[in-house]
Amino acid sequence: MTQKIQLQVNGRAVSAEVSATTLLSTFLREQLRLTGTHIGCDTAQCGACTVHIDGRAVKSCNVLAVQATGSAVTTIEGISPADGSLHPMQQAFRACHGLQCGFCTPGMVMSALDLVAHHPHATEEQIRAGLDGNFCRCTGYQNIVKAVAQGAKAMGL
Repeated sequence: MTQKIQLQVNGRAVSAEVSATTLLSTFLREQLRLTGTHIGCDTAQCGACTVHIDGRAVKSCNVLAVQATGSAVTTIEGISPADGSLHPMQQAFRACHGLQCGFCTPGMVMSALDLVAHHPHATEEQIRAGLDGNFCRCTGYQNIVKAVAQGAKAMGL
């Protein structure tokens, strides 16, 4: 059984037929080809699939695509300026070496943006707590914490 969904993805109207059991992460990757949303665990444990739904960070492997009907979804592809340059948070991750293999980075960046939107002057402790649901197996987190703080400053927060 399929259902029609209508939503905004990265500012663009999207309409599609999906199975009632299609995960939002699968829909984004397979139907819209937005492969920056990574699937690491399919159980909402790793955070690699984090996107924003109506401005709030959500693990897209834990949401059915039909549940996003009527919502505005932003993926990592949707945060860059129109000229294709990196978003200030992405630049900070690069400058602070807050990534290594890069698999977790899109989800980390999306979670970081949500975190600094709610806590623009977050302390190291708040940043660590705010990224608690995102796993990185390469960097050791110290540079990620630095990147989030630097990204917030670069965003003028």
